[in-house]
Amino acid sequence: MIHQTYTADILVVGGGTGGTAAAIEAARQGAKTILVSEFPWLGGMLTSAGVSAPDGNELVAFQTGLWGAFLQELRQRQPGGLDNSWVSFFSYDPRIAAKIFADWVQELSNLHWISGQVPIEVLQQGNCVTGVRFAEFTVTAKIILDGTELGDLLALAEIPHRWGWELQSEWGEISAPAHFNQLTERYPVQAPTWVVVMQDFGEPSAPEIFPAPNYNPALFTGAWDNYGAEKFLNYGRLPGGRFMINWPICGNDYAEGVGRLIESEVAKQEFLSECRWHSQNFAHFIQKNLGRRYGLAESAFPHHHSAFALHPYYRESRRLVGLTTVREQDILPIPGGRVASLFPDAIAVGNYANDHHYPGFNLPLQPKSIRWGGRWTGTPFTIPYRSLIPVDRDGLLVCEKNISVSHIANGATRLQPVVMGIGQGAGMAAAMCVELNCQPRHLPARQLQNHLLKSLHTPATIVPLFNLDISPKNPEWLNWQRYYLNDPQAYPSNGNYPCISVNKYNQLHCQQVTRTESKCFTGIFQRFQQDYHFTITTPETYSGQTWQIVTLRSQIEEQLQAVVNEQLLTIWGNFNHAGGWLLAETIDISLK
Repeated sequence: MIHQTYTADILVVGGGTGGTAAAIEAARQGAKTILVSEFPWLGGMLTSAGVSAPDGNELVAFQTGLWGAFLQELRQRQPGGLDNSWVSFFSYDPRIAAKIFADWVQELSNLHWISGQVPIEVLQQGNCVTGVRFAEFTVTAKIILDGTELGDLLALAEIPHRWGWELQSEWGEISAPAHFNQLTERYPVQAPTWVVVMQDFGEPSAPEIFPAPNYNPALFTGAWDNYGAEKFLNYGRLPGGRFMINWPICGNDYAEGVGRLIESEVAKQEFLSECRWHSQNFAHFIQKNLGRRYGLAESAFPHHHSAFALHPYYRESRRLVGLTTVREQDILPIPGGRVASLFPDAIAVGNYANDHHYPGFNLPLQPKSIRWGGRWTGTPFTIPYRSLIPVDRDGLLVCEKNISVSHIANGATRLQPVVMGIGQGAGMAAAMCVELNCQPRHLPARQLQNHLLKSLHTPATIVPLFNLDISPKNPEWLNWQRYYLNDPQAYPSNGNYPCISVNKYNQLHCQQVTRTESKCFTGIFQRFQQDYHFTITTPETYSGQTWQIVTLRSQIEEQLQAVVNEQLLTIWGNFNHAGGWLLAETIDISLK
């Protein structure tokens, strides 16, 4: 068999969340792109790892770029909608998400996708990465992107990278340990989880789930004691009576000997077997304690009609030593504010809490959660372009959880929407480098930002602003994004820009769209500090029911803050029975 060599403008290795986004964006910009993935599904965390209830970037103002387009496609394709679980505002069948990514790739004639391959060797000339060898072929390209789940190209090319903890003395991160200790030794990185999807059969007729090796029920005892069985299952409820089992409390997080992931292929496979067994044993424990009504969901994933994800949900990988490193200080709110400082070369946004997973241990972390929209959300922060660029190597960008970030800050930058934004930024940068015939480190960040803001397909927010909803469709959106990029010192500490006209635009647009897609309720509003409750009076079907009001729209949040306690109002929205909330899309407080 002849070992073939392909040439391309851009090679993306790894079909995860970031790699898929990068390949699609690069190809949409006209670059000849090859995407090589290990698995038959694209999307990584969002699909093949089974985390089909993603966290973060949930506010409408942050639903932009490829992330916003992905949510829009899900809303159109997912029967019954996305309001199914309480851990996320968006839960869906992973098969539908995988089809979305496959369709996007198929639409691009200049994007060639090859699955079932892993990198074996990175080719280099001097300090420049020039290609990657796989078992059956080699690809050479002008720009190569590492989108692997564990930063494999960094190791193969011996590009400086980090694995594990940094001490407080490294960057002055308050939440970092002062000294290495038993925790840092036992868990050098966060715990992966092998997601399993379970099914409600409606009656005790589910096939028995047999335990895997090393079954120990004591590991799972008390998993849902503080929640109750129903709320536990509703955590990751999916459409069709299915449940995403990705539970951190005495659940299926697994990190025993997690360092084996990068020791050798034999050690890695040993860890993966144990990780999968651990999830099977948790599923067995659930069935044994909650009954045979609950069993494994058939055909949730493409291999052998399996209920188990194609690979674990990796929360952390090898992390690049880049030109800029994102630290804990960079994701925390500025003093007296609700947003983090802007990076001048920002290319993506995130807003999730700093969430770390270590089985049996809760790491104290500096808080970055805020009250917004009747619920908790996180401080918005940005990802700098320079965190994607190696210090001493050309020809390569990273586009996954492998950016230059501290172990502590990785707990917030690793989330699915953030990584999708990183991927989009990396793909755009790679395409521009090909067009301008320059290395990534020489690409002007402002030009990259302008291209992301003005993308014909999926314009992406770079400056996070709470009250800039309907983002790229808003006539003033681009002006305000550029304004704060040109003058970062003017970026408001409360995250709101001082303009009323756009809010009026948002409200009118919101009413036109959502009143035709939502149910209408009239009732009495109650305020409990920043919690909003609503007792329905009409329609009669729901009369007397009290629901928590939440919203993802800034103009609704502003209105709710102004509503007088015990006031009558009308809400257009939809129920989330798992979360016990009414998601308000538009409200009318003009009732007398």
